[in-house]
Amino acid sequence: MDDQNKNLILATALSFLVILVWFVLFPPPEQAPTSEQTEITAVEGNEVQTPSATGTGTAGGTTTATEEALPEDQAPRVEIDTPRLKGSLSLSGGRIDELLLKDYKVSIDEGAPIVDLLSPVGSESAYYALYGWAPGAGVGGEDVPGPNTQWTVEEGETLGVETPITLKWENGKGLTFRRMISVDENYMFTVTQSVENASDATVAMAPYGILARHGIGEDGDIPDLKNFFILHEGLISMADGTLTEVDYGDLQDESETFENMNEGWIGFTDHYWMTTLIPEQGSQFTSSAAFNARNKVYQADIKTPTLTVGAGETAQVTTRLFAGAKEWGTIREYQAEGVQKFIDSIDWGWFFFLTKPIFWLLHNINALIGNMGWSIIGLTLIIKAILFPLAYKSYVSMAKMKELQPQMEALKEAAGDDRQKMQQGMMELYKKEKVNPAAGCLPILMQIPIFFSLYKVIFVTIELRQAPWFGPFQDLSAPDPTSIMNLFGLLPFAGPQPDSIMALIFIGILPLLLGISMWLQQKLNPAPTDPTQAMIFAWMPWVFMFMLGSFASGLVVYWIANNTITFTQQYLIMRSQGYKPDVFGNIKSGFKRTPKTDDK
Repeated sequence: MDDQNKNLILATALSFLVILVWFVLFPPPEQAPTSEQTEITAVEGNEVQTPSATGTGTAGGTTTATEEALPEDQAPRVEIDTPRLKGSLSLSGGRIDELLLKDYKVSIDEGAPIVDLLSPVGSESAYYALYGWAPGAGVGGEDVPGPNTQWTVEEGETLGVETPITLKWENGKGLTFRRMISVDENYMFTVTQSVENASDATVAMAPYGILARHGIGEDGDIPDLKNFFILHEGLISMADGTLTEVDYGDLQDESETFENMNEGWIGFTDHYWMTTLIPEQGSQFTSSAAFNARNKVYQADIKTPTLTVGAGETAQVTTRLFAGAKEWGTIREYQAEGVQKFIDSIDWGWFFFLTKPIFWLLHNINALIGNMGWSIIGLTLIIKAILFPLAYKSYVSMAKMKELQPQMEALKEAAGDDRQKMQQGMMELYKKEKVNPAAGCLPILMQIPIFFSLYKVIFVTIELRQAPWFGPFQDLSAPDPTSIMNLFGLLPFAGPQPDSIMALIFIGILPLLLGISMWLQQKLNPAPTDPTQAMIFAWMPWVFMFMLGSFASGLVVYWIANNTITFTQQYLIMRSQGYKPDVFGNIKSGFKRTPKTDDK
């Protein structure tokens, strides 16, 4: 076998090995169970840990909302209605606890409900934001508003983009608390807490904000998580430039506290959605997160320094709450407005130096084209253009290697069994003709990190979620919905479910095209003379076809486009160097049966 085939086999085997390891370590995510499939254990009460004015984080006392609060179905509510959000907040505790995202549906099925992000206590899995004041000198716990306080509406009726609301509560001892809540046209709430001291005494207290998320079952599971290794779901925090990510399971074992911070934020992130508490940037604060094992509540909070309010004085503090979709453009705007490194709330992964520019390029191509499928193909063209100098050098070297075949065969015959002599002769020949035998591996090796980075981009970014291409391909973040079982949609029944073993066998049209494109790439060169290597080569495209069949269809589109462009580049460059690949001849030879030796 010549060195050219050795290099090609080495590069292909290496690529196959990496994909195989990736497939084993990061299998396609299992479909999240529906509410009917999940065993629900109701959470008794609404216990959250309120910070203390002198302590930090969740080290303060425990407040049980159900001891004083009205039942949720009886508590008055204020409607939330913006172009992108709808829901309500409860006057029991002033909790922002019902929020739906108008722009996103749970599936592409007709009539599917919109995404429900926040839910009140008593729902399947309560998830809400609440605010209050931790008592300090001169006040007790009953003198400040907490999770159970019954607020009244002082101003406003419906919380909207141009219509903020103001809540009011008086403690009967000369302190009047107000909470003004506003919301922008996207997903950012602004909460201004104030206290007016009409008493004769000086008081001290510390304002705080809390995100509480109730788990279900004995283990405190969060429903509808992907639980996929490549994706972070759980606590996310930025503290003076340091990003911290802790999975829900790890948060059960160890709490997190970030003291004396000046910039940052803290919250919980899912696949596409996020809630984040954002204190005033540049002002001191403490953030923390913990898990209340008794009530299965995950909690993140921020607390600003204790305020001393003299008689006749008023003090206030403003924080923000992000609750919505992790849209790159929207989050980038908030970062530009001063939220430190907010773009890192998107899970870019270890290869962030590749995933960030790849997504930026894909996002801008889609802004021009308006179709994510064609944008992926456009992205592939640009990546191939960037790598073209490397590819050109590689394919020129491959063409020269083909021209040197007669000389290499002569060297082998002259060397006989002396392998050292043959290797020395080969190296001298390569040096004389200025040929790099390893150059053929470089384009494939370069594609591996790009492939993984694009896989990460397609999987984690909401811009690819339910992004249509054409025909049956209405969600490029999901596997190919077509199947051989129903003749790619020609027969009147559905194909196998994407997470079933049948879907790995009865693959769709995109994986088939992937296998064919890889097979044609192989036919640019004759099959290896060694029977074992020839068999490995023959099976390689079809193994890849089944392995990648359950991957996101957008990724398979990229791989098909990449193979097609690579085939075209290699064919044209090799022809320009005087070598004409015999594609049809190599295809015909692949179907010929090896004649049996007649021993008679």
